[in-house]
Amino acid sequence: MLFLLDPANPKAPFPGVHLAETDPNGLLAVGGDLHPERLINAYRHGIFPWFSPGDPILWWSPDPRTLLYPERVRVSRSLRKALRRRRLGVTMDRAFDAVIRACSGPRRDGAGTWLVPDMIAAYAALHRRGLAHSVEVWQDDTLVGGLYGVGIGRVFYGESMFSRVDDASKVALVHLSRRLADWGYAVIDCQVISDHLVSMGAEEVPRDSFTALLRQWCPVPGRDGSWDDGALSFPADRPDPAASAVEAGDGEAQDLSEALS
Repeated sequence: MLFLLDPANPKAPFPGVHLAETDPNGLLAVGGDLHPERLINAYRHGIFPWFSPGDPILWWSPDPRTLLYPERVRVSRSLRKALRRRRLGVTMDRAFDAVIRACSGPRRDGAGTWLVPDMIAAYAALHRRGLAHSVEVWQDDTLVGGLYGVGIGRVFYGESMFSRVDDASKVALVHLSRRLADWGYAVIDCQVISDHLVSMGAEEVPRDSFTALLRQWCPVPGRDGSWDDGALSFPADRPDPAASAVEAGDGEAQDLSEALS
């Protein structure tokens, strides 16, 4: 059954995720709006919006769910070499608008993305509240990669990434994972599976297990507000928290939710 949401009541509860469709996988509801309160409520319950230009707002909660545990991120041999070259520096929350605009641009295969103007405005509003965050990757003074997502409690919900030079989005994900591990975050939600994410240690879990994690970790205070510490960081400056993990093969950077699009 597909549920219709009232756009006049952004605080209205969502239907239970167990009621989501199996085909297409995870489609739960249609309509509503992208008010920050509705988005926060959605993420807390394992639901996210995704829709194409011209479509109504669609809300999803796929089963299984793809997760990346910050302390287990894998770094391939070739990526380690790239990190040691220190050609890519990383900041956080310093250029959110530029990152989300880059994520909304055409992909390398020429396809567009799901980031319509209303979605960009909605995540910008969450960023102003200190809940949506970006990771920027710089080559000299040029933005060449990055990602953004939403942090609620000790859970980070990855939304999209982009890369204009080799390894840029991977460097962003490594830096994010290390910071989140330092801050005691439990998990990064990657939504759906892709070869790129698997290569960096992501794994699928049943939706019930994912929502149990949300009930445990979303109420735990995280790091709201800006994540910009004023530094330009190089992930090679510190040990890899997953150095003991089996090294993964290389994968091309892509939208965190690209498998849905």
